[in-house]
Amino acid sequence: MSDDTVLSTSIAEPSPTAGEAEMLLFSLDRSRAQFAWKVGGLDTATLHAPHPPSAMTLGGLIKHLALVEDQRTAEHLGGPGFGAVWSGWDGPEWEWRSAADDSASQLYALWRDAVERSRAAWTRALAEGGLDAPASSGQGTLRRVLVDLTDEYARHVGHADLMREAIDGLVGEDPPQGDR
Repeated sequence: MSDDTVLSTSIAEPSPTAGEAEMLLFSLDRSRAQFAWKVGGLDTATLHAPHPPSAMTLGGLIKHLALVEDQRTAEHLGGPGFGAVWSGWDGPEWEWRSAADDSASQLYALWRDAVERSRAAWTRALAEGGLDAPASSGQGTLRRVLVDLTDEYARHVGHADLMREAIDGLVGEDPPQGDR
């Protein structure tokens, strides 16, 4: 196991009077915390280990979700472009294959930084136009983009959950919280 950290696994409950945007962002952040818990603290070799019959790895999942965060920010929220970190991209499945070349520290930092860029972009975009604002891509509203991003995490948290249980038996829906 590794001392590397991903993101916080703390889940900040929304206010009792939370509106739709706050609830949707809570749902996304809860999925991020669950994912961080399932992939966190593992060394490079463990992140690169496949779980047959699939060739999927936790490292590939981390890099894939980092790309998804940056892609949604750039394409739908008018955020910064993909940047130099994605300069090696050569088409579909690249992030899954290339993750094998990255250390645990690199993968964790890549995802953590992408999430932070995404959070900033969501804060700005929702303040400017709310959930009904059109995505900058012209493909639906910000509400739809946010729901799709949450759905992407839901799929992959399930994958990470199964892989992590196979690695060391870690099970559970939400990461342990100090006050719950």
